[in-house]
Amino acid sequence: MRFIFFLIILFFNTVSLLSQVGIQFYSSITTGAQQTEVYLPLLKNKKVAIVTNASGIIGKRHLVDTLLKHKVKIVKIFGPEHGFRGTADAGEKVKSGKDALTKITVVSLYGSHKKPTKEDLKGVDVVVYDIQDVGVRFYTYISTMTYVMEACAENNKELIILDRPNPNGFYIDGPVITDKYKSFLGLHHIPIVYGMTCGEYAQMVNGESWLKDSVKCKLTVIPLKNYDRTKFVSGLPIKPSPNLPNDTAVLLYPSLGLFEGTVVSLARGTNAPFQLIGSPFTQAMNFTFKPVSNLISKKPKYQDTLCYGLDLRLLFNEQLQRKSIDISWLSLFYSQTPQKQPVFFDKNFNYHSGNEELQNQIKQGLGIAEIRETWQKDIATFKKIRLKYLIYKDF
Repeated sequence: MRFIFFLIILFFNTVSLLSQVGIQFYSSITTGAQQTEVYLPLLKNKKVAIVTNASGIIGKRHLVDTLLKHKVKIVKIFGPEHGFRGTADAGEKVKSGKDALTKITVVSLYGSHKKPTKEDLKGVDVVVYDIQDVGVRFYTYISTMTYVMEACAENNKELIILDRPNPNGFYIDGPVITDKYKSFLGLHHIPIVYGMTCGEYAQMVNGESWLKDSVKCKLTVIPLKNYDRTKFVSGLPIKPSPNLPNDTAVLLYPSLGLFEGTVVSLARGTNAPFQLIGSPFTQAMNFTFKPVSNLISKKPKYQDTLCYGLDLRLLFNEQLQRKSIDISWLSLFYSQTPQKQPVFFDKNFNYHSGNEELQNQIKQGLGIAEIRETWQKDIATFKKIRLKYLIYKDF
């Protein structure tokens, strides 16, 4: 009995500690998708297309299966990067076809076909968007959402967004993208971490006329209940993408995603992607790992090659308290990579950072505080725009 009492005390102390360091449990939030009583009437007697992936769940059941149970007529499913079932690796080509479970036509919105066509939307009355995002500009789901909005506006289709919490929605940071480096990794003038849910972001895209030719999407957002944007959202029930397997990876992603455009491995092909970083060239570092082919990463960077670097798995609380992108690791790896080795930055880096300046600043050896100061004017401008479209209380 005393042991049970001890466990209860330990549990409540742990919850109290987590709340002090700024964590909200996902289970305490009611997502847009869960509020079927609100949006099912909007789908009655309509032909529906769903934009979703493996994260689009209600409890333990997928949104698609839930809607079919409620006799909603789903005529098409659109799948983003990683595919509808969420099994494809980053950047991997995803084929269109039939969903094996429901036999519904699935159209891939990745690769050369990022935007639904007029033909794709033929026979569709309303489109429903439900994807768990992580609140980072180069995480491509908000670009998919933008193209879906644009297609809906051009073809006079209504779009309903079932809002989900942004785990990294508790701060804003990073350089704001410049026009030269707009791409699928960032379509709009926003920082790397923008502090909005997908529903809020969609309202901003519409309100600021950021869609092609300033078209307007007929948009309905089903808001969250009990969402606290001042806290990191812990315990997502489904991995938002295959290589973001836990809270630590999701929290580190805004900082580590910049390494996508470098010679550094993000430990795809290990049991801790986006929690370990290293390369074969930084042999002065003590920690090592070796990427191998697996179901998630079939051809990981530096497959079967020993990489030297850092283990960041124990830095969760430290990063939580920072409330900022950590570019010190980028600077460290640049300085530790011998110049005779392959070029540290590749052509993709500027598309991830959103400008040319960050690469140049790292090469010049500028201090972290000095680099961060160059972001502030553009961040302040963005914050003023963002404020107009918030659904939930700001930090």
